Amino acid sequence: MALQYSSIGGRSCRLSMVIGFALCLLLLLSNARTSSATRVLMSKEHLLRRNLLDNGLGNTPPMGWNSWNHFGCNIDEDLIRETADAMVSTGLAALGYQYVNIDDCWAELDRDSQGNLVAKASTFPSGIQALADYVHGKGLKLGLYSDAGNLTCSKKMPGSLGHEDQDAKTFASWGVDYLKYDNCNNNDISPKERYPQMSEALLNTGRPIFFSLCEWGQEDPAIWAKSVGNSWRTTGDIKDNWNSMTSRADQNDMWASYAGPGGWNDPDMLEVGNGGMTTEEYRAHFSIWALAKAPLLIGCDIRALDATTQELLNNTEVIAVNQDKLGVQGRKVKSNDGLEVWAGPLSDNKVAVILWNRSSSTATITASWSDIGLESGTSVDARDLWAHSTQSSVTEEISAQLDSHACKMYVLTPN
Repeated sequence: MALQYSSIGGRSCRLSMVIGFALCLLLLLSNARTSSATRVLMSKEHLLRRNLLDNGLGNTPPMGWNSWNHFGCNIDEDLIRETADAMVSTGLAALGYQYVNIDDCWAELDRDSQGNLVAKASTFPSGIQALADYVHGKGLKLGLYSDAGNLTCSKKMPGSLGHEDQDAKTFASWGVDYLKYDNCNNNDISPKERYPQMSEALLNTGRPIFFSLCEWGQEDPAIWAKSVGNSWRTTGDIKDNWNSMTSRADQNDMWASYAGPGGWNDPDMLEVGNGGMTTEEYRAHFSIWALAKAPLLIGCDIRALDATTQELLNNTEVIAVNQDKLGVQGRKVKSNDGLEVWAGPLSDNKVAVILWNRSSSTATITASWSDIGLESGTSVDARDLWAHSTQSSVTEEISAQLDSHACKMYVLTPN
């Protein structure tokens, strides 16, 4: 009986081992299938990202103009041509502003019999391709607008939801270089489902088209959109006032670590020159957007620039911070009762710094080297980008007395 028990026990043990081995094998096969699916998904995302980088777009933040902030739906082909002319004649084009972007309201409400988008006959009678040819003839690029929904936000033209491939081919055939893709009338479908469809459709056309996701930051696009587009909105629409501008700056700052060459956080377009803020507020607006590596898309009427607006938009030293090849978004590093220090690294071991007085009274703001990532004892030349002057051999800290809402912007070059 003992031998029989032992034999049975041995068989029981061997059977348990076989069952265990089989279960392990099944688990391994299951993991392999899961791992394979994950690899396929990761490979597809990597391929999409690589293609977005290979298209050469967005290595630095885009610069240009957009019709919406100043003109809304009051646009036509004459305005676009005149804007392209002004981009060249004012010297803005030579400074890097290259995109002339048409926002909402450029198309007829109804598609044609083949389901194609049609330029609005009353305002764009020559068609978008002819306009693209004109803009390209000026050495500039043409941007267009659509929406990841059934209708655009104005409800005056169709969106591209369900027509992604067809519309992408249309945009490419017209010679479009930039697509702003809005988020209205979206049938409550997640943007994570809707935006990749247009991204792939654009890539499939073979034409390099900068893809700007205007998702308003609703589902934290900074986390997922870098495999989908070249820029993504981190905020709702900006308005031409101090509170709107500063709140967009703060909301965008949360996502600084996610930006970089090929994909940028977008706190919305510039309001500089539209009249709702003071010169110092506009200076701060332009400075912060430049430091934050935001798209620099002018939103005023550049056919009628006054000298002050031109001086702000033309500052080549501030633009250089925005376009720095390192591509690291600067961020808020110190804040005390509205007295703020923003900073970020630049190429060649330089550091960009903004001292910003958001309080209601004059105050002195100081950035110590520990605030901005410089080692104690480092000596720098401090270039004031708005005064166009340099302080030599500055050590330990930099400070300035600033009026309410004013800022100073520096590039610090270690000696």
